[in-house]
Amino acid sequence: MTHTEAAPRRRLRGALMRLAASALAAVVVLSGCAAQDPLAQQAAEGSNKNYIAGDGSVTEYAAAERGEPVQVDGVLYDGEPVSSADWPGQVTVLNFWYAACAPCREEAPDLVALHEEYQPEGVQFYGVNIRDGEKNAEAFERNFGIPYPSFNDSDGGVLLSMTSYVPPQAVPTTLVLDKEGRVAARILGLADKGTLSALIDSALAE
Repeated sequence: MTHTEAAPRRRLRGALMRLAASALAAVVVLSGCAAQDPLAQQAAEGSNKNYIAGDGSVTEYAAAERGEPVQVDGVLYDGEPVSSADWPGQVTVLNFWYAACAPCREEAPDLVALHEEYQPEGVQFYGVNIRDGEKNAEAFERNFGIPYPSFNDSDGGVLLSMTSYVPPQAVPTTLVLDKEGRVAARILGLADKGTLSALIDSALAE
């Protein structure tokens, strides 16, 4: 083989090696994306969900470790003003939701059932709709037979007052307030019916 014949072949081998290295680097990058944290990946994808789903984790707060009573002031969709100052003595469930949130739709029948179960014991339920206008909110409530009222929180006032417990993009989130109006428990994400029932029972027993 002459020197002039070997040179093109060396250049060809070099090009193939560079191509192989680039392909390997691409595989490594894609593997890193696959291992990305699910919540971070969901946020990065911009998948039109418009929410970052919670993981269903449950946090209970011992009575001695709870903060001050929550301060919630807002207006329901029917225009009625509601204040948490009127809640002491009652266990209260707050569910943060909006109509296009898929987990909110999934948990709605369980919330309806729990409301019916615990209403005779004086437990009150309120939804906190963080996004929808009256028309969309009422359509959701009608479709799922929601019997309890919701705050119209499109201005974010109620959510802002609860940011210590409710991450702004973690929808749904459900809080159980004790008889003093303090947060006794939180479910971050889809509320399991049995778990929420146990948390309500615990608050009632205090």
